[in-house]
Amino acid sequence: MQISDLQKEAIDLLKNLIETESFSGKEDNTAELLENWFKRKNIPFFRHLNNVWAVNKHFDKSKPTLLLNSHHDTVQPNSAYTRNPFQAAVEDGKLFGLGSNDAGGCLVSLLATFTYFFDSEDLNYNLIFAGSAEEEINGKNGIASLLPMMPKIDVAIVGEPTLMDLAIAEKGLVVFDAVVKGTPSHAAHPNNNNAIYKTAKVLEWFENFSFEKKSAALGEVKLTVTQINAGNQHNVVPAKVDLVIDVRVNDCFSNEEINDILQEKAPVDEITPRSLRLNSSSIPKEHELVKAGIDLGMNTYGSPTLSDQAMLKCQSLKLGPGDSTRSHSADEFIYVKEIEEGIEKYIKLLEKAIK
Repeated sequence: MQISDLQKEAIDLLKNLIETESFSGKEDNTAELLENWFKRKNIPFFRHLNNVWAVNKHFDKSKPTLLLNSHHDTVQPNSAYTRNPFQAAVEDGKLFGLGSNDAGGCLVSLLATFTYFFDSEDLNYNLIFAGSAEEEINGKNGIASLLPMMPKIDVAIVGEPTLMDLAIAEKGLVVFDAVVKGTPSHAAHPNNNNAIYKTAKVLEWFENFSFEKKSAALGEVKLTVTQINAGNQHNVVPAKVDLVIDVRVNDCFSNEEINDILQEKAPVDEITPRSLRLNSSSIPKEHELVKAGIDLGMNTYGSPTLSDQAMLKCQSLKLGPGDSTRSHSADEFIYVKEIEEGIEKYIKLLEKAIK
């Protein structure tokens, strides 16, 4: 199969994906577009909810398995759009449209790469392609629901826009709800236990607190108080102040460890994690996929943004065409050349690493 043909077909598919609404949880129609690709290529496939996946023709249980995964859901277009977000238009080499950069370019590039290798008999790895749903909301009906149905995954390439550099680590996420309690009272009376005043010291503690272990790839754990709420009347001192704390976890800690530390040390009356399932992820620099990428001139770095990697229990690498800074932006776009080069680089990477 000619790479040039796959590049053209992948770009055409991306145009169709852009023009098909696929907000998280409502990806039925884009899942059908992925199904149609496999039907045209005579590749057997599976569908679970709005997730579509396939395995290579000569799948061998004795070999390790490499997952090629990206998502086909999108966020809602923001109010700053000046273009129709559902119109796939190419201007000055840019393909505009919602989901073009995040992560449509990665999705179609990985799909083309999987198709290129589908018939190969001499691979050292099995290949699985998975086009997943609900990535943008970390939904339970996305890749997390698919993993129990697929063969054991040994390593994964997760398609997200990285300018085709190697994100060898990704921060996890824990969101905490915290409560600072005080004594409610009328504002006219003395109160030495005002929850709002107490919160000032609590905020200072969070601002100055740091976790001990620093990651070579991801740096320090990033803790940020992002929301605060208290009171509903001007003349009533509230009984409590509610806080929301966003914690971006490096690969030196599990989410459970972060929770244990804050439960012990945070100067609040209650602190509760919303979820502990979005863990950090990484892959050693010595892994053959990483070494192959470095040999091809790709740089390595640690990514602060969350992806479907957080749902995987295996070693994983984030890699894809496009630029993360364009994600969720108004008038989102990806360069057509980025997709073409992305397919070529994915294929070269796999040829070096798994053949």
